[in-house]
Amino acid sequence: MLWVVLVGCLAVAGAALAVVVSPWWWFAGGPLLALLALAVWDLLQRRHSVLRNYPVLGHLRFALESIRPELRQYFVESNVEGRPFDRDTRSIVYERAKGTDAEEAFGTEQDLYATGSEFLIPSMAPRPVRTEVPRVRIGGPDCTQPYDMALLNVSAMSFGSLSSNAILALNTGAALGGFAHDTGEGGLSDYHLRPGGDLVWEIGTGYFGCRTDQGDFDPGLFTEKAAHEHVRCVSLKLSQGAKPGIGGVLPGAKVTAEIAQVRGVPQGRTITSPPYHRVFSTPRELVVFVGRMRELAGGKPTGFKLCVGSRTQFLAVCKAMVDEGITPDFIIVDGAEGGTGAAPLEFADNIGMPLTDGLTTVHQALVGAGLRDRIKVGASGKVATGSDLVKRLLQGADYTNAARAMMFAVGCIQAQRCHTNTCPTGVTTQDPRRARALHVADKSQRVQRFQEATVKSALQIMASMGVDSPAELAPHMLLRRMDPVTVRSYAELYPPLAPGELLHQAPQSWAADWKAADPDRFTV
Repeated sequence: MLWVVLVGCLAVAGAALAVVVSPWWWFAGGPLLALLALAVWDLLQRRHSVLRNYPVLGHLRFALESIRPELRQYFVESNVEGRPFDRDTRSIVYERAKGTDAEEAFGTEQDLYATGSEFLIPSMAPRPVRTEVPRVRIGGPDCTQPYDMALLNVSAMSFGSLSSNAILALNTGAALGGFAHDTGEGGLSDYHLRPGGDLVWEIGTGYFGCRTDQGDFDPGLFTEKAAHEHVRCVSLKLSQGAKPGIGGVLPGAKVTAEIAQVRGVPQGRTITSPPYHRVFSTPRELVVFVGRMRELAGGKPTGFKLCVGSRTQFLAVCKAMVDEGITPDFIIVDGAEGGTGAAPLEFADNIGMPLTDGLTTVHQALVGAGLRDRIKVGASGKVATGSDLVKRLLQGADYTNAARAMMFAVGCIQAQRCHTNTCPTGVTTQDPRRARALHVADKSQRVQRFQEATVKSALQIMASMGVDSPAELAPHMLLRRMDPVTVRSYAELYPPLAPGELLHQAPQSWAADWKAADPDRFTV
């Protein structure tokens, strides 16, 4: 504490000289008096032990801590270390969005012999890159208005989580590129509808945009809004990869009057969607409700999204589909590595299946139950490059969705301040001053260019593997290193089921879960 006494003496001396000799001494005495006042405050306050032991100097610790993420991102981490997305991946998205070459010199920086590394198998007879971009027909036997889905689309992000300009840029980009834009569970806003892009309207547990005053599902409102020409599909959100079983959270600071009107909730109050749905409580009721949603939507493609947890519970849903003869037109599998605007760290880190396991589980369960030909499967969770897209297709997906990669395309710099309303690039904020930094006309072009270039990259990779169509991709074409000398294909790691195999004689690895699956109860 000697230095505090010293500062105090100097401050008093400076003040005295300013009074007696010259006012110019205040330039020295004033700052010293301010430091003295801060030191006294630090010594007297009881909240921070560091400041009581190290007055004034302790503030340096808090200052450095506040800029730690930026210091690490810009000066410490290598090109392949960053999380959730490393610098190489972010750079690919930025370059493709800008229309520049996403190429690097001198070879890979990845450790290809590290346990867990994966690689696709190239062919000795590669094919010409196809010029016609494939699309996926969404619509089962009960769908009367099928939709042709792109291989890569905008994943679910709500207005409220994202700014109005971000929504406008994403939907305008989707309109320019001919791909779909999932609304997220926050309701249909004018920013979704105005640009004219194709929409997948997502309905969550809060039923925003189609809810009664008591928070229940409103069939009339749903039918009215689902009839909009830009709503091409409707999706029932069961859970989200980053926070399964907890519902959605929108901090009150982001609930403006406009968002409150779109969602039908009070302004300025934190919105927590319930973790469960009121419209069903069993697998059978879920399947029946999906069929009802499709009827209310006039026969448009209807499905649901989930982060897979219990294999037994999903098999129970499959049994309900078989019993009722009702199937969704699509199922979106959201991986535990997926993003969120706000969620408890324990949920993001510890709950739910990663996309590889969840996607394989859903694909194989549908195949084994004899349902796969009626249902298309979408995959979402850290899809950002052409190789990501190809890997998900050969693991069982028919198409993919990307959220954070699309955010990078509109300017996100991975500041990870989405929940604070202080996004530095105007993407995840409701602060008009910050949101105006996002120029819609420019960013929408970037979204379109990124999607187009990423799909083109995927087609180039497929051609190098010797396939002409996504339908020719298979799990044996992706290998995973188990240890320095052992490599296994995904066909070996996840032995495939034959169509309808579960209905006749479930293999030993599936038998217990299939037996325990109850279409009238979500077995814990």
